Amino acid sequence: MKMLSSLFALAFVSVAGPAMAQDDLSKVEIKPVILAPGVAVLFGAGGNIGVSYGEDGTVLIDDQFAPLTGKIQAAVAALGAQPVKFLVNTHWHFDHSGGNENLGKAGVTIMAHDNVRVRMAAGATVAGNVVPPAAKAALPVITYADGLKLHLNGEEVRVIHMPAGHTDGDSIIHWTKSNVIHMGDLFMLQISFPFVDVGSGGDVRGFVTAADKVLDIANDQTKIIPGHGAIATKADLQNHRNMIATVIAKVEAGIKEGKTLDQIKASRPADGFGVKTDGFITAERFIETVYAQLKG
Repeated sequence: MKMLSSLFALAFVSVAGPAMAQDDLSKVEIKPVILAPGVAVLFGAGGNIGVSYGEDGTVLIDDQFAPLTGKIQAAVAALGAQPVKFLVNTHWHFDHSGGNENLGKAGVTIMAHDNVRVRMAAGATVAGNVVPPAAKAALPVITYADGLKLHLNGEEVRVIHMPAGHTDGDSIIHWTKSNVIHMGDLFMLQISFPFVDVGSGGDVRGFVTAADKVLDIANDQTKIIPGHGAIATKADLQNHRNMIATVIAKVEAGIKEGKTLDQIKASRPADGFGVKTDGFITAERFIETVYAQLKG
């Protein structure tokens, strides 16, 4: 196998540039963007990294790939932040948790939903890639069923588990004072249709539930960190939510009318929302997933 299919084509293409092979990770730049005092995002390869930093220590939200740990630590230092103290994984996929072992061995406390630890410990096959069981140092040592709160750096940071969507272990992270929300792969900004990891307990309907939850707590000034892609707005998330809900409704209607999958795909139910149609998850592949889940 070619290094986990070039690591999901370097995890759906980061904002740093086009997909590159694993042996090109040495060329990846980790680019920090400050979103609010003490809150930043790091763009590179793999999932977008949230950073909370200040006098109480530094918290990372996700950590991309293991070969990038040193660059991530350097980017954190460039923000004037202390070394990483805590890590929260939004879900278990290796483009968001690949640096766990390095950070765990460095003494970082890792936190995630119960199912993240279970799936990392067991290993799995994701999008045709065999992911072996994680090393002990990579596993979350603090897990939760519903969520938790971090009271750090003058901020209440809420970690909230969402019903099964991308996987069955998805969490969003809400900086309540700074008005920033990290959604992990429950939201990708127009670079791909949603990836429903059915093998990890994912359910397309959970994407709508998660979007509705965030739309309820967001306002027009909220900065939303998607799992992949540029910083988004509430309006961007509303478009994402409407796209998924529309596809579900149209596929469901087609099934009730007795249409075949090919007939439903030919009707192009995902058109009109500005999502890249040939991304990691194409429109056709997304429709196939929705169809399979609704057919049961």
